[in-house]
Amino acid sequence: MTSTVRHEGAACRGATGRPADHLTRTREHPADGTHRTDGTQGRPGRWLALGVLVLAVLLVAVDATVLGLATPYISEDLHPSGTQLLWIGDVYSFVIAGLLVSMGSLGDRVGRKRILLCGATAFGAISVLNAYAGSPALMILARALLGVAGATLMPATLALIRNLFPDARERSLAVGIWGAAASAGTAAGPITGGLLLEHFWWGSVFLINVPVMVVLVAVGIRTLPESRDPSPGPWDLASVVLSLVGTIALVYAVKEAATHGPLLPALAAGLLGAGALYGFVRRQLTLPTPLLDMRLFRRRGFGGAVLADLLTVLGMSGLVFFLSQYLQLVQGRRPFEAGLAELPAAVGAVVAGLAAGRAARRYSVRAVVSGGLALIAVALAALTTLSRSTGYPFLGAALLLVGVGAGFSFTVTADVILSSVPRDQAGAASAVSETAYELGAALGIALLGSIVTGVYRGFTGPAGTPEAAHGSLGAAVEASRHMPPHAAEDLLDAARDSFVHGLHLASGAGAIVLLATSVAAWFLLRGHRPGTTG
Repeated sequence: MTSTVRHEGAACRGATGRPADHLTRTREHPADGTHRTDGTQGRPGRWLALGVLVLAVLLVAVDATVLGLATPYISEDLHPSGTQLLWIGDVYSFVIAGLLVSMGSLGDRVGRKRILLCGATAFGAISVLNAYAGSPALMILARALLGVAGATLMPATLALIRNLFPDARERSLAVGIWGAAASAGTAAGPITGGLLLEHFWWGSVFLINVPVMVVLVAVGIRTLPESRDPSPGPWDLASVVLSLVGTIALVYAVKEAATHGPLLPALAAGLLGAGALYGFVRRQLTLPTPLLDMRLFRRRGFGGAVLADLLTVLGMSGLVFFLSQYLQLVQGRRPFEAGLAELPAAVGAVVAGLAAGRAARRYSVRAVVSGGLALIAVALAALTTLSRSTGYPFLGAALLLVGVGAGFSFTVTADVILSSVPRDQAGAASAVSETAYELGAALGIALLGSIVTGVYRGFTGPAGTPEAAHGSLGAAVEASRHMPPHAAEDLLDAARDSFVHGLHLASGAGAIVLLATSVAAWFLLRGHRPGTTG
């Protein structure tokens, strides 16, 4: 234990690791615009180092998926209101979206290895706080703090991949493995979490982060190279504050407007967020060394890939957040069974992610991305026919299509974003990519999740139904246990029917968003080829 702590401290101080300047230099072939290596194939041991980055991805992916599975138990134990339950679900994304650009830029300045290992250590420690949260307020705070730590992880992993793999084909495969690991985490999370929830209390699902963090730090210290921007300039604190305030305020405004309508609090938060983000952009355009180089968005394919990621996650996330509740509280599946039921999406994403690079080279970037998004749209449209008694073959097939489409789309857009920028700006570019993902998740939960919650609240229960039962489906299940059998059955029937109707509307809205994004990606990514810079 003492040795591990000492190594973690060394990692945070940057005592180990070499600059990435020794990595193979790349040049651009004028014939096809793709990166090739000048002689060698990159840093020895780069594939082992990729394994460490995969652990970091798993750390974040598992945490995101087990939360959805544990939501019914958290609702039963902590008794959050419907609004508090949404905050528990999306405050992590709020905070991480607000800090990703800042943390990505910080990694470019102080070292991506250093910030990754420090962030992983903090992530594991704060997971313990999540596990032992004793009230909705403390749970929301713990999730917010976890977002601060999580903001250091994903940009650093992608940026290190950009530096570890200068060869375009190797980088495409590495990004595919990185994306497949995230998908595998979404499968491992529910299954592992399901087993834990059947034998332990809900907090145990957060403690599984701790051993992963220990392995990541212990191995990462020895295998990961250090890399940073050689001329980064100062880290502008005013830009950090503007980015954080703008993102959180804007997403909060959307959430409040979707839940309660365009009332004064939502309008005030929206104005504050828009003003802060406007100030952030203006400041970046005037600083000699900005936190985020806005010229990145002028690069071919970069802006289109970022927009595609944001809208894709927005269209999917609201449904994903409530799917575990549907499987457990509507269809009555046990936690482990519910975790297994979600497995096809992860399997499809893993397979598609590994094949995405080859498919993009054989066909085109825009064909693979647009096709993947259209596939998700079809699956979401099919889910508008869900009922309380829908058989698993139909649901499993729809989830498989979602996974395949997401695996193709996200893997190729991540590669587009990484290959569109110089290595020195990999951290900032990766942060923009992850910000789009997390912002899309927050907006999706806020908008589509609010649709589900708003429709659900309108159900009419039998006489004697407590008001708390209208807050969430988990609260209705808990309330039914204290009612006479006939009244309890009527309450659950009404609540479940209303919940499923809300899922119909959210799935339909998501399908429309994904179809529109598919069309937009076809035009925005026109002419972009794998490994090109623009």
